[in-house]
Amino acid sequence: MNTITDVVMWIATNIFGQPAILIGTIVLIGLLVQKKTTSQVLSGTFKAIIGFLIITAGADIISGPLTVFEPLWAEVFNLGTESISDYMGQEAFTGEYGSIVALVMSLGFLLNVLLARFTPFKYIYLTGHMMFWTTTIFAGIAVQSAPDVGFWQLVIFLSIIMGLYWTLQPAIVQPFMRKVTGNDEIALGHTSASVSLLAALMGKWFGNKDNDSEKIKVPNGLEFLRDSNVITALTMGLLFLTGAIVVTLRNTPGAEELVASSGDQNFIVYSIIQSFMFTAGIAVVLVGVRMFIGEMVPAFKGIATKIVPGAKPALDSPIVFPYAPNAVILGFVGAFAGALIWLFILGNTVAYVFVPTMIVLFFHGATAGVFGNSTGGARGAVIGGFTTATVVAWGQYVMVRMLLSDTIPDTAMWAADSDMFILGPIIKLLAELLFV
Repeated sequence: MNTITDVVMWIATNIFGQPAILIGTIVLIGLLVQKKTTSQVLSGTFKAIIGFLIITAGADIISGPLTVFEPLWAEVFNLGTESISDYMGQEAFTGEYGSIVALVMSLGFLLNVLLARFTPFKYIYLTGHMMFWTTTIFAGIAVQSAPDVGFWQLVIFLSIIMGLYWTLQPAIVQPFMRKVTGNDEIALGHTSASVSLLAALMGKWFGNKDNDSEKIKVPNGLEFLRDSNVITALTMGLLFLTGAIVVTLRNTPGAEELVASSGDQNFIVYSIIQSFMFTAGIAVVLVGVRMFIGEMVPAFKGIATKIVPGAKPALDSPIVFPYAPNAVILGFVGAFAGALIWLFILGNTVAYVFVPTMIVLFFHGATAGVFGNSTGGARGAVIGGFTTATVVAWGQYVMVRMLLSDTIPDTAMWAADSDMFILGPIIKLLAELLFV
């Protein structure tokens, strides 16, 4: 029994717990099933892994400038970080419940494959890092809601929840995904699905499809605005520059600490460089997406046609970015504006300091922007971004104050996403009904 458990835990940790290896394994199986040559198998598998790691590297590049951006704007608005005490925290939680999370990921993925094989919902969820964080957050909610729940009770409960979520989430979003991509080859497997769905609906109701973000006409002298990298650099550059100017004019301890963080370099210049670094990170992510998708879709045909007939891969949110690069920026701008508005409102109504994690706002807001544009044009993209900020702001408040206050509220501030916020109360209710 211990040997079997050890094998399962090894697989959970080293395969399902490593998104790049999970992706490479899927591609490898797909190519082997199709009886590709050794050269094709090695090339496709390695390129898929490398492409995914390029995405990860791009995300790491993005995170650097955002660690400057967040405190910069917190200082602009005279806001501190949320103070929480007397909770378990992510490190302790992982030590106590990490094995449960790993097992749930393995069993939940197995259920996803079985459901894809034997039901009309032919989607296999392949966004490994989101599998990990969603499972972790839901485990935290379940543990707080039912502290005395048994090991296997919790594993079975969460495995069923995750298996259903990973199967049904792509299916629900797919009708709008087809509008975005123009085909039915891939699906969205990401925790921004809820805001993407809301964005598509809001765009349909309040947008203008005729004013597609990708058809915006600009004067000849402004043709450079068609380049998504340039648009990103301009948008972030203005935000960084504005914040840096305000901070350098202040004499508060927080402002002085921020200015000192640039070392011998002028803080305004330092901030502008960060905006270009952010843009570089986005460019790297898109390169990785193209490389990754280029290998994943053909290789997946092996699984789709042999193991799970008709199945589609449900993939990470950046897969939609190349379809509407202007909408990506509009969605993020809408999300950023919404975050600032809700930051003020939450602080003045429920005394909660919203921490607008820019990585979540960018990737979720950008994805929602693409979906909003598909039904409501440029206006739909902006509305999609604002909708994202609304869900993230109020969702973070509920998650931190009510659902995870004793377990991992710290994690909820930077790793919890849109779908987790919306499904969190349902997980709490089910856990209380079954185990309390």
